[in-house]
Amino acid sequence: MSTESPSTAAPLRTAGLTSDKPTRPRGAHPVLTLVAQRVALGLLLLFAVSVLIFAGTQILPGDVAQAILGQSATAQSLANLREELGLNDPAIVRYFRWLGGVLTGDLGTALSSGQNIASSLLPRLWNTLFLAFWAAIVSIPLAVLLGLIAVRYRNGAVDKAISGLALASTSLPEFFIGYLLVFFFAVKWQWFPAISTVYEGMPFLDRMQAIALPATALTLVVLAHMMRMTRAAILNVMQSAYIETAELKGLSAFDIIRKHAFPNAVAPIINVVMLNLAFLVVGVVVVEVIFVYPGMGQYLVDHVSKRDVPVVQAVGLIFAAVYIGLNILADVAGILTNPRLRHPR
Repeated sequence: MSTESPSTAAPLRTAGLTSDKPTRPRGAHPVLTLVAQRVALGLLLLFAVSVLIFAGTQILPGDVAQAILGQSATAQSLANLREELGLNDPAIVRYFRWLGGVLTGDLGTALSSGQNIASSLLPRLWNTLFLAFWAAIVSIPLAVLLGLIAVRYRNGAVDKAISGLALASTSLPEFFIGYLLVFFFAVKWQWFPAISTVYEGMPFLDRMQAIALPATALTLVVLAHMMRMTRAAILNVMQSAYIETAELKGLSAFDIIRKHAFPNAVAPIINVVMLNLAFLVVGVVVVEVIFVYPGMGQYLVDHVSKRDVPVVQAVGLIFAAVYIGLNILADVAGILTNPRLRHPR
């Protein structure tokens, strides 16, 4: 017979109930914390890149004032121009003046033409993004599909053929692929123009025909890498125990890959896709030069030859921001696809 009184037993039972229930300390969600860390790290990295870009353009050989006025310029005119451009100020002062302009949307003025850099870059940035967009639209689904087919028929003739073609495509640099496309499709067969001329207000179909060859070159460059990484990511998941369980249940090979392996391999595949998207925007310089495409890369090369430092700085910083931004998106996508982080205990 229990000697406990109701007044003492109730607190004990209440204490027992509350002590058995696990509690999680209040605070920010792990996903939000990781995303905030990635964004902060990206901003810090972009700041470091801006320092490197500015320092790299300052140590280039030659004199900006001399390049603008020519070899016949007098010493007094050179000194006046250096003073006007602020070249006599300390490097740290010039850097923060440039960085302050960038933060307010002022990228400066091109030394060679006197035009506003931001207004000149905007249509060229659109052209580069347009080219990269259509290359991505073709390459990403095709790479994932070929990766799934290679896994489905792994170690077979189809897998070896796809992997062999991908390896051969990866081994060829983009300028070589571009020249091959020009030779066959523009010179020999004359299906597409060799020079990709686009302009504002150009009809859509004409624009698509103009970018056909450079977009194909970019597609072939990134397709092989994405396909091989997709295949490797899915094969890595195929070694898991739950895949063996699905096989024992009698599911077909394609259903196992589509329903079980592929969803669990999405995170590394997204990372690879984002990295290749960054290449489509940042690594487009060579392709744009080959096809004389009026994008960011062509604009950069034209002004490097003129030693137009403000243009080089602006284009380099935009390329860096795009590359870092897409890498942050890849990290965030990897975090969001991790169920352990989405549903913490």
